[in-house]
Amino acid sequence: MERPLIDIKGVSHAYMTETGPLQVLDGLDISVPTGGFVAVVGPSGCGKSTLTRLIAGLMRPDAGEVWLHGKQVTSPRSTVGMAFQNPVLLEWRSILKNVMLPLEIVPTKLSKREREERAYRLLALVGLEGFEDKRPSELSGGMRQRASLCRALIHQPEVLILDEPFGSLDAFTREDLWQTMQALKAEEPFTGVLITHDLRESIFLANQVVVLSGRPARAQYVMDVPADAQRELDDLYAPQTAERLNILRRQIEVAQGRGRARPEA
Repeated sequence: MERPLIDIKGVSHAYMTETGPLQVLDGLDISVPTGGFVAVVGPSGCGKSTLTRLIAGLMRPDAGEVWLHGKQVTSPRSTVGMAFQNPVLLEWRSILKNVMLPLEIVPTKLSKREREERAYRLLALVGLEGFEDKRPSELSGGMRQRASLCRALIHQPEVLILDEPFGSLDAFTREDLWQTMQALKAEEPFTGVLITHDLRESIFLANQVVVLSGRPARAQYVMDVPADAQRELDDLYAPQTAERLNILRRQIEVAQGRGRARPEA
């Protein structure tokens, strides 16, 4: 059987505080197959963002192992792209040059012309054609986040980590970007990990949703989302979607200590 592209095995991690260690992850197991897209949800402060840093190799776990493509992660990986809630675009660079920034850091065989062509193509894919020479301050929040997604994908990473990238946007812009993500996934295949507090977002974008328990977090519940489900916005109002959302809401209540798990059909 093919090994998962992302394999998180028994991972535990704690932060040192003035009052002693704060355990955030405890024996966490998650696996994501090549081309898969997993959404991770859970109570605030349960270690979701810590998980992204461990996958990217920006931190090392206190116990357990993180594997990418059959290799243990012990340092930052150039095969990982990341997008965050704050796009952090550089104001003194144009949108095109912001998108191309990772190619100045990550080794590439692409010529300057090929790098520019790739950046132009990505920007066109997300609806930013004609904005390449604008500065970040000239774009709306949603447009800046589109540019951030392009920057995360410019070096063709194997893994794309999205840490609440749409959390600060209004509802209409957020839904528009969900559809943009679907288009990007079709044109630029990647294995994705999405951190989100939006349950609708999780089942719209992902083919698996992992609910983390309260701190210290473990994988409390895993929901598989059919490949053909919730890929149009209208489908988010279908009965099957409502049932999935209810299940996830109940699991979040359990993780928050406000309810008890019930058998799911």
